[in-house]
Amino acid sequence: MSELKTNLENVRRRISEAAERAGRDPGEICLIAVSKTKPLEMIQEMAALGQQEFGENYVSELVEKQEAFPDVSYHMIGHLQTNKVKKILGKTVLIHSVDSWHLAETISREAGKKGIIQPILLEINGGNEPSKYGFSFEEAEDALRKIAALPGIRIEGLMGVAPDVDDPEENRVIFRKLFQLSVDIGEKNIDNVRMKILSMGMTNDFETAIEEGATHVRIGTALFGKRIYRGDEL
Repeated sequence: MSELKTNLENVRRRISEAAERAGRDPGEICLIAVSKTKPLEMIQEMAALGQQEFGENYVSELVEKQEAFPDVSYHMIGHLQTNKVKKILGKTVLIHSVDSWHLAETISREAGKKGIIQPILLEINGGNEPSKYGFSFEEAEDALRKIAALPGIRIEGLMGVAPDVDDPEENRVIFRKLFQLSVDIGEKNIDNVRMKILSMGMTNDFETAIEEGATHVRIGTALFGKRIYRGDEL
């Protein structure tokens, strides 16, 4: 059995167990395999094992992989610069990391040029960390209402970014707060807002995130091994 197959089976088992602990259907949880910096061959091998959703942080890498292997779905999960937006529209099923009005406006404009509707998530900086992007909890609803009025986009939910911690229990209260925010906004029935997706949880805390309501988890290291860090932000 290949290492990737073993890793994928282990992660799927852990997702199922976490969902069951929370009284949830494991089938509700979408696993996004974070394949940034990993070779295309790894994506192809994992796709052959049934994994269909992949997350990329760098625009050039996402475009290159999608054009070479369009048989799977690619999610843009990293910080997106406005001058790179037009390169990925039509190549990503979902942009998780919409972290500013300016970025949303650019996506709207470029989507209009292409005649498409781009699904997006609003990024929430759950720990209010200065080093990370995203709206604060306090800013979220106003920003969402303003962005939802833009043409060419559809807000599908939220992406939560939590602090990097050794003990996942430290993030439980943040995940719970993110879930409550998504519920509260969803109950307001804002036009062009679905609140069907709550993307939160990574290798070190995805089980806690699932227990607190995540619908999508973004997992890289537990599947592919340690990251190869890049010096540039593409």
